[in-house]
Amino acid sequence: MIRAGLDKDPRAVARMFDGVARRYDVTNTVLSGGQDKLWRIATRRALDPRPGERVLDLAAGTAVSTVELARGGAWCVAADFSLGMLRAGLHRAVPMTAADALHLPFADASFDAVTISFGLRNVVDPDAGLAELARVTRPGGRLVVCEFSTPTWAPFAHAYRNYLMRALPAIATRVSSNPDAYVYLAESIRAWSDQAALAARITDAGWGQVAWRNLTGGVVALHRAVRP
Repeated sequence: MIRAGLDKDPRAVARMFDGVARRYDVTNTVLSGGQDKLWRIATRRALDPRPGERVLDLAAGTAVSTVELARGGAWCVAADFSLGMLRAGLHRAVPMTAADALHLPFADASFDAVTISFGLRNVVDPDAGLAELARVTRPGGRLVVCEFSTPTWAPFAHAYRNYLMRALPAIATRVSSNPDAYVYLAESIRAWSDQAALAARITDAGWGQVAWRNLTGGVVALHRAVRP
């Protein structure tokens, strides 16, 4: 079993995701109660990919999110640093590439829109990752970050924390190919920035017009921004 630490050593995180790749999509659907599909749809609608545009889906995993983005008619590429995750998604008809979020293999202003779903908190330096996304986005281009966040209603937030630390690892033991990885998942969610703090980080990384909206009571938040 492989479990990354919250220091987010890139090699350890990549190995961890390699270890969960085989059943990753199924596990996500079970752990989210089927909400993962709705979150992907909401991300596509927020990013609004259009025919003729070039879109980067960073931390795309098995590229299920990239397929959803491509429904808008844009050319979409899945990028991830876990080769195991990319291999698990090879049956999906979208272009894929291995990529380090801090050193993206793309020229400046290559994309009309960029997105990262449930991956920013796994980057060893999220602020540098946001700046790197800005580098590869053209002026006027769009960013959407879909990430776990902080529920806004106190009773629900309490129940959610209990789910993260107790129920989630127990469920993962039944359905995941590497249950230990989901202990890291729960801990990384608890340690992550809330909605306002992430908005400030996105702004500091060079993005403008930053806004967000909550999904599922704040379990997930969609942050939107524009490249000045």
